[in-house]
Amino acid sequence: MFRIGFGYDVHRLVEGRPLIIGGHKIPYALGLMGHSDADVLTHAIMDSILGALGKGDIGTHFSDEDPAFKDVDSFVLLKKVVEWMKRDGFRINNIDCTVVAERPRIAPYIEVMKKGLSRVLDIGADQLSIKATTTEGLGFCGRKEGMEAYSMVSLVK
Repeated sequence: MFRIGFGYDVHRLVEGRPLIIGGHKIPYALGLMGHSDADVLTHAIMDSILGALGKGDIGTHFSDEDPAFKDVDSFVLLKKVVEWMKRDGFRINNIDCTVVAERPRIAPYIEVMKKGLSRVLDIGADQLSIKATTTEGLGFCGRKEGMEAYSMVSLVK
């Protein structure tokens, strides 16, 4: 059996928060606002896996109204999603992701993100693609108000 899932996440950039993307802290004056660590890439990946499993989205399982998830490391949540995936008899064939951000440049951090995410996802680095792009000044990302991420996953039973 083969399943495909799509994930999307967005967070506003604010002062006073660390910028965590793909489990990696990136030096920048602004961070992403959210109930958890607001890791936009990890959230998109979780949503794509949950979607492929037919299990809703991360808000269904990790509510932003639950104090247990306040400032939680998104890798903790991702590990739980991977457990559910394996329990259902699936494994990841591949994941393709895109992070949309005007600043800071994401490309220099992609390899370290791939290393950490691959470990948690229990896949080879060659099964995970992370790309970065800008909106060339257009929209909320272009105005540097926030960041977004997209993820597509294929699962095999």
